[in-house]
Amino acid sequence: MEEKIRISFFDAKEYDKDSFNLANTDDMFEIKFFDTKLSEDTYKLAAGSDVVCIFVNDEVNKEVIDGLIQSGVKLIALRCAGYNNVDIEYAFGKIHIVNVPAYSPYAVAEHAMALLLTSIRRIHKAYIRTKDFNFSLNGLTGFDLHGKTIGVVGTGKIGRIFIDICRGFGMHVIAYDKFPAQDSGITYVTLEELWERSDIISFHCPLTDENKHMVNSDTIKKMKKGVVLLNTSRGALIDSEALLEGIKIRQIGAACLDVYEEESDVFFHDFSGHIVADDTLARLISMPNVIVTSHQAFLTKEALTNIADTTCSNIEIFFKEGRCSNEVCYKCTKLGNCKQEHKEKCF
Repeated sequence: MEEKIRISFFDAKEYDKDSFNLANTDDMFEIKFFDTKLSEDTYKLAAGSDVVCIFVNDEVNKEVIDGLIQSGVKLIALRCAGYNNVDIEYAFGKIHIVNVPAYSPYAVAEHAMALLLTSIRRIHKAYIRTKDFNFSLNGLTGFDLHGKTIGVVGTGKIGRIFIDICRGFGMHVIAYDKFPAQDSGITYVTLEELWERSDIISFHCPLTDENKHMVNSDTIKKMKKGVVLLNTSRGALIDSEALLEGIKIRQIGAACLDVYEEESDVFFHDFSGHIVADDTLARLISMPNVIVTSHQAFLTKEALTNIADTTCSNIEIFFKEGRCSNEVCYKCTKLGNCKQEHKEKCF
């Protein structure tokens, strides 16, 4: 009987357990689910495992990487696309990393549009009112999306699907991407022009050292007065303090956030009976023109199934064939000179 691959699964939620148990159809994996996040304080839980499976708020720095290696872990399997929480440069040559590059781009793009429509048509406010049998329309005036200019930052799979949705509403779309999609029919502009022309700006790009706090006090000044900001990518793309100030001075008309730069200790937990210590987040949520969802844009049945299936497939292929097409490495992502096309391990 073939020995099972042992997986330590961190930051596990009930929906994770359900989807991964279903994906483990051949009983190939022995999975230990941990509610806690992976960090310097918890990596020892993975001792004896072949793989750690992590999500967006798990912390994988130098100390954690060294600790995992000493514990016998051979693979870090991200069950998400982003990997800004992993020190991939330090990991190179030491431990292999795989991710799920596309689980359901429709889920995220559709959630972004849902947030936008909820905000500009005051649907959330109407819902609360009618629950109290208050059918007044005072203060619920919105605006048409048709004819408005939307700036899309990042035109990967999610960004392009979001663009298609916006075009369906009759919006004028402009976009910025460091690596424009060829022959896409997308109108690309500089970031400066995007800030200046857009009525609405939506972010669909990974977080890097280069674009951290790309929305800050200086760039907010360049935007149209009353601009609506959507962020379903990574929280640190936006300087939260600058966002708060921009809302207070009415430079920013509304903000729809599925991510927040200090979300790791707050999102995915129930604090309804507690006082949240993060003053900035508390103040943002208190604003009448701010909608916050807790990193739920990915959360559809289809996405959860794809995440589980792809993650399990990544792990199986890695241990059977010694390589994986979804490997993430410093050479490929940072230096851009990887020529092997993942036909073998990156190191």
